Amino acid sequence: MQEKWIALSNTTIGQLMATINTSIIIVALPAIFNGIHLDPMQAKSFPYLLWLIMSYMIVLSVLLVSMGKLSDIFGRVRIFNLGFLIFTVGSILLYIAPGTGYTIALELIIFRIIQAVGGAFIIANTFAIITDNFPPKERGFAISINSVAAVSGVSIGIVLGGILATIYWRDIFLVSIPVGIFGTVWSYLKLKDVRERASRHIDIAGNILFAVGLIILLLGITYGITPYKNNPMGWTNPMVISALVIGTIMLVLFPFVEKKVNGPMFDMHLFKSRNFSISIFTAFVSAMGMMGLMYMLTLIFQGIWLPIHGYRYAVTPLWAGIYMLPMPISMGIFGVLSSRLANRFDPRWLTTIGLFISAFALLSLVMLTYDFSYMVLSVAITIYGIGYGIFNVPNLTVAMSSVPANERGSTSGILNTMRNTGYASSIGAFFSILILGLALTYPGTITAALTSEHASGFITYFSHIPPTEILFSTFLGLNTVKDVMTTVPPGVVSSIPAGTLKTITGHIWFPETIAPAFMNSMHDVFYVGFGITLFAGIISLFRQPFNVDDVSEKLEDQENR
Repeated sequence: MQEKWIALSNTTIGQLMATINTSIIIVALPAIFNGIHLDPMQAKSFPYLLWLIMSYMIVLSVLLVSMGKLSDIFGRVRIFNLGFLIFTVGSILLYIAPGTGYTIALELIIFRIIQAVGGAFIIANTFAIITDNFPPKERGFAISINSVAAVSGVSIGIVLGGILATIYWRDIFLVSIPVGIFGTVWSYLKLKDVRERASRHIDIAGNILFAVGLIILLLGITYGITPYKNNPMGWTNPMVISALVIGTIMLVLFPFVEKKVNGPMFDMHLFKSRNFSISIFTAFVSAMGMMGLMYMLTLIFQGIWLPIHGYRYAVTPLWAGIYMLPMPISMGIFGVLSSRLANRFDPRWLTTIGLFISAFALLSLVMLTYDFSYMVLSVAITIYGIGYGIFNVPNLTVAMSSVPANERGSTSGILNTMRNTGYASSIGAFFSILILGLALTYPGTITAALTSEHASGFITYFSHIPPTEILFSTFLGLNTVKDVMTTVPPGVVSSIPAGTLKTITGHIWFPETIAPAFMNSMHDVFYVGFGITLFAGIISLFRQPFNVDDVSEKLEDQENR
């Protein structure tokens, strides 16, 4: 009896720590770049900025399936324990990284990758270890606790990063060290494998094909939102096009290779189960919608709503995280509740209803104006969180309960891979829509605003700001106008009345100026989010009936043989 609670608490701590670190760095980037003496908005600094954000997420996405399969071969707890150790070492290296400028920036990226390797070892095994230790009827509840930690970790990371960054930038890495040391020691002493290991054959071809293909594809998506020549985005960049094509071809070839090799990285025959396939697909789409919504809300708060309401740019990342808390809180509450409902009702209906609720919550956000009432927004994101909570746990339970015991590690890995790939894909998809909308409307909007302020001398400098720079400076809690002003010749600045300069460089002028165009583009994003989530809900209707009692008896028979 005690072993299952040790497994749940240990995996939940690991899941929480690993997911917190997907977002904790985002709001702390201004403090980090200030601490290492780099301007994050300089052209040479932009790749470092991008990789500090994306490297952790990309490494997680690439390694999760491989680590899941290795855990089936070498032991889930052994790989999980090693993950805690690697993650802790990475956190220590991040905290003590020496140097300044581009040298330490590169060091931080490398150490973030090491940290992500440890995170992949941890996350890849959490659902499998829980499934191994809990009887079928209790798995939904256990998975719900762990899933709540995973979803909440993203929001907690934003708030925690904002708080720690105001103290000392290295503290965002320090916070993981004591947790990592405790988790490493405790899991080594207390957590035990309860299942026999699978065959010891390692699918080298499949691992290489999947890892390289996914890396290339995600690199293409990442650089697709960066400016290329005179274009606001890089989707016409030959390197990006090549990466998308090559990565896609390699991933399309992956299942065909897996059917031919002995001891495949992932047993493609599992996809013959309709419930399993739908669970994997909806996990990807829902993760894409959820993370996309969190990014968009962060931009709305930091770029528009908070500055207009008098918040200093330096504190907007922190308050954006705080104002988004209703969403993860409702996800957590209804995630636990749905685990209980899944024992009484067919999970097919819970997953479908949950996705429909989330979809229509996204649709309701289209009615927001830039000066919206926070109460209206909080209700909408709470409803979204309710829908996601109702969907997520039954979906994971169905997937993990649909596979044999010796495939749970790789299944846990692919579930988390699809979720993290959804996170990364949301950046490419939703940011592209937003950037395209701003590219079309921003120049005319800013020209009219500067003309009305009798500051036409600034038009040349302000109308050519890349939309990507506007979004990233917003995301970093920086004042875009003050950053642009450093490029304006002193003679032009001196020709503008002092009162006009004070207005333009203040908290309110730029956010109010771009707000209509910004929100119109944001509405397009919400429409797309509504569409893909609704589609996932419709697909979820085609699951086969799933009865927990029947599955429990079948699995118990299999596991007792």
